[in-house]
Formats: sequence, structure tokens, C-alpha cells
Amino acid sequence: MPGLISAMQGFCVIGIVIAVGYVAARMRIGGPSAQMVLNRFSFFVSSPCLMFAILSKEPIFDIFHPSIIVAFFSAVLVGVVFLVLNRMFFHLNAPDATIGALNSLYLNSNNIGLPIATYILGNPALVAPILVMQQAIFTPVGLTVLDVTTKGKVSIKEIAKQPLHQPLLIGSLLGIVVSAISAKSGWFPVPKFIFDPIDMIGDSAVPMILMAFGMSLHGTKPLQQKGDRPAIFTVAVLKNIIMPIIAFLLAYFVMGFRGSELYACVVLAALPTGQNVYNYAARYNVGLTFARDGILMSTMTSPVFIAIIAALLS
Repeated sequence: MPGLISAMQGFCVIGIVIAVGYVAARMRIGGPSAQMVLNRFSFFVSSPCLMFAILSKEPIFDIFHPSIIVAFFSAVLVGVVFLVLNRMFFHLNAPDATIGALNSLYLNSNNIGLPIATYILGNPALVAPILVMQQAIFTPVGLTVLDVTTKGKVSIKEIAKQPLHQPLLIGSLLGIVVSAISAKSGWFPVPKFIFDPIDMIGDSAVPMILMAFGMSLHGTKPLQQKGDRPAIFTVAVLKNIIMPIIAFLLAYFVMGFRGSELYACVVLAALPTGQNVYNYAARYNVGLTFARDGILMSTMTSPVFIAIIAALLS
């Protein structure tokens, strides 16, 4: 089963780099701010450069693959399922329920998605449509609901400014523009002496992301609030089991995908919850521990289910 072996090798590469970050945190290499520095540098510099370098060289029609339909509807359906379950069983207030829905549907397309797409699927550009979809649709909708439920009003200005605070989205969109120009003109418009340093900086994104994540695991004590545990476990099940199943059904029976297309759709659906959700919870001061524990739980269980998917589909 070469697909499973490839997935395990990819997880081994990812796990070793995460372990290096964890050990560095235990040994206090870089000081208490090392994780923050790596995260911020990757978020604002390396990852945007990586996405630009990847997408600018990617054929424009390959970027917006029909698989984005699978990603969108599987995410929306999972979010709706959580809201229904919350109404039936958990009875979280509206802001916390919003965080729960985002925890269920929001993919970690950067910190975990990029390494998995790179080392397991072999094409980091696969996460680009998901990243654009989440930042252009799910983030504004989620923030609008949080605005209404916490403040009783909508700040259109703040919501409209969100894309300007997302360097990954900006880097991705610039790469898409360059790809479109290349397809139209037949030549690559960025000079080599400008593209090469961007590409070089982008190469540092994935290892920095993984080491920062490893550092974040040091000293973590999840599931301290017992009342949130049923909702947290539900989030993990929805994110890592139900969403890939929905993605498989949509990809196989609705879109007619087979082979590597089907495999990529299901693997990406099994990505853990994106850390952006915790940022949104912190911004509105709602569901902080719920968001953090949901992210951690889905992150810890995601490799198991991706390995199962690799064994079944690859």
C-alpha cells in the first residue's frame, strides 16, 4: 500500500520537526517568546511568500479545481450539524455556539494543511482554494455573527477590513493574479531576481510553522473545564470523522472524482481545526477554552484518521 507508506513517511517528517519544536521549548531555546516569533514571522512573511511562489507558477485553471465545491459543502454541512446538536444537547449560548460551529468546519489549511499537502499529497497548492474560501466566506460570516451576538450590532468596517489583516490571503491572491497574467500573456511577469528570494523565504514557512506548533504543545493542559467536554469531543468527531465522510460522499457520488482527486478531497477534509478560530474567540472574549481544546483535540486525532484514509483510499 504505497499511499499509506507515503502518508506515514509524511507524518514522520512532520512529527520529527514538531518534536524538535517541543524539545526546543522544553530546553527554553529562544526564550519564552520563541513560539510567538516563529508564528508571527511565518504568518506575516514566510507563508505569504510560499503561497505566492506556489500559486504564481501554478496553472490558473488548476488553482480553482472543482474540488472546492466539495470542501465548501462538506464544511457548511458539518457546521449545521453542530448547531443542530447544540440546540438539542449542549445548549451553548449564541457566541459559544458560533465558536463551536467554526471549530467544526474551519480547516487548518496553513499550519497543518501546508505540510500535509506538501509531504503527503505532494502538492501544496491544493490548500490554496480552501484558504481563499475560508478567508473570503467563512471568516466574514463568523465575525458578523459574533458581532451581532456579542455587541448587538454589526461593524461592517471591521469585517470589510479582515482581508487586509490576512497576509496569507494577500499572498495567495497576488499569486493567482500572476498566474492569470502568465496564462494570458504566455510568459512569467516576475523577474527571476525578484522571484528567487521570495521563493527562498517561502521555503522556510513549513518548518517554522511545525516547530512553532511543537512549542505550543509544551505545558498544555487540555480539557480542564468538564462542562465543555461533550461539545469538545463532538467537535473532534465532526471535524475528523464526519467531515471526511461527507467529503467522500460528495466527491465520489456527486462530483464523480476518483483516484488522486478523491484522495486529496478526503484527506484535506480530515485536517484539524484551524487556529484562526482561537484568534476569533480571543478577539470577542467568548469560548476561549472551548476553542483552544477543540483545536488541540482535533489536531491530536487528525493524523490517526488521515492514516486510515490513506490505508482505505490511496
